[in-house]
Amino acid sequence: MKKIALLLIFFMLVTAFVACNGTTDEEAPEEENGAVDTENGEDEEAAAEDRETDVVIIGAGGAGLAAAIEAREAGNEVVIVEKMSFVGGNTLRATGGLNAAGTSPQEDLDIDDSWETHYEDTMTGGQDKNDPELVEILTKNAPDAVEWLIGMGADLSDVGRLGGSSENRTHRPTGGAAVGPHLVEVLRTNAEDEGVEILTKTEAIEILEEDGKASGVVVQNGEDEYMISAKAVVVATGGFGSNTTMITDYDEDLEGFGTTNHPGAEGDGITMAQDIGAALIDMEEIQTHPTVNPEENYMITEAVRGNGAILVNLEGERFVNELDTRDVVSEATLEQTEGYSYLIFDHDLRESLSAIESYVDRGLVIEGETLEELAEELDMDAEALEDTVTNYNGFVESEEDADFGREDLETTLDQGPYYAIAVGPAVHHTMGGLQINERGQVLNEEGDTIEGLYAAGETVGGIHGANRLGGNALADLMVFGRLAGQSIGEDL
Repeated sequence: MKKIALLLIFFMLVTAFVACNGTTDEEAPEEENGAVDTENGEDEEAAAEDRETDVVIIGAGGAGLAAAIEAREAGNEVVIVEKMSFVGGNTLRATGGLNAAGTSPQEDLDIDDSWETHYEDTMTGGQDKNDPELVEILTKNAPDAVEWLIGMGADLSDVGRLGGSSENRTHRPTGGAAVGPHLVEVLRTNAEDEGVEILTKTEAIEILEEDGKASGVVVQNGEDEYMISAKAVVVATGGFGSNTTMITDYDEDLEGFGTTNHPGAEGDGITMAQDIGAALIDMEEIQTHPTVNPEENYMITEAVRGNGAILVNLEGERFVNELDTRDVVSEATLEQTEGYSYLIFDHDLRESLSAIESYVDRGLVIEGETLEELAEELDMDAEALEDTVTNYNGFVESEEDADFGREDLETTLDQGPYYAIAVGPAVHHTMGGLQINERGQVLNEEGDTIEGLYAAGETVGGIHGANRLGGNALADLMVFGRLAGQSIGEDL
């Protein structure tokens, strides 16, 4: 518990900030900068009268939008209800990328990869607690999801690597730009072009059922409440990373932690589905992300480490394989002095990843022309930091990390200026959620399908096991969002 006590002190001010202001993330431009308004706009009120449609989707994040496009292309009338004033959810905050193996961008870069390797990495990262059938669906269908997105106008030409992956398979826009806002714009545009109706500021408060079948939702818009009857309901509301009560109910050791999630990630879709008999799985599996700036609770994308940055403690020493899985790196960070560390990188690495510029703009990056100057800015032993970087550069040259076994030794850090960002763990991803089958249908406690009810995205449990790999969230959203929409097309 000593490490938790240290972290509680460290995150006390952050938690107060979150309570008042919401959160920011990885993968993570703020909503006011990345939010995408729909045609309805923030000021247009939904009609306060009962209505009917073929498919109602709860949540306009990546999974909901993907499901909507597929269901609409199958000939169904589709309405998305979104409680926030913007479209995108946590998908807006994704900067790392989308994992897939065997894609055309990989082929263009001569990267030899396979779904089988992606499968093994995912199972290993999840400590083999994942549902193997769902992981096979994820990894087999991820490359097609990339091609589907590219076909709709997405730029996924830059391919890097995030922690826990054995190959470069994390797809993102040219120059390593933030992937989430770009994909939200592509998906939203295509959904609207297909005739999908998106109602923002319209919160689902109940899933309707009739004779054991999901039959629509009750929604609230301002003071108005009405029903949307439907033949199929998709729950795509995300996880519960912003619900501090729900988090601590499942893991009391996370009390006082900050979160990377947007304020709407409260687990409401999970509880609504549970109210009509849905089964839950892996609810206690809650992931912390190791590189969140503690001053602003702002996620620093794993791609910074993937492109070659190192982590050092307050003594200026490396303490972990930077590209180990998030749970391992988080645990190692909590064991360091004060429970946080610094990301260290140089000018060349900054130039390799455009996402870093957003951290510079926010004032999160500390700079020094030399390592000695940087150490002085950090109140760190300069000789220790210089020795650490020199040793690491030697590992890169010899292609062997003798200290921590890092395999992806991307680049030496020897081109000033040098930079540092303070980072520590915060709640990031909730691996638990609704239990689904191979068609995206929600199961009840007896293991039977709840007719008419589907789910996708972080609302779903069982896919990531005990720990999600960076880059697998967007793959999950696209694969299972599409799967839900396709299944609806077959069932209606």
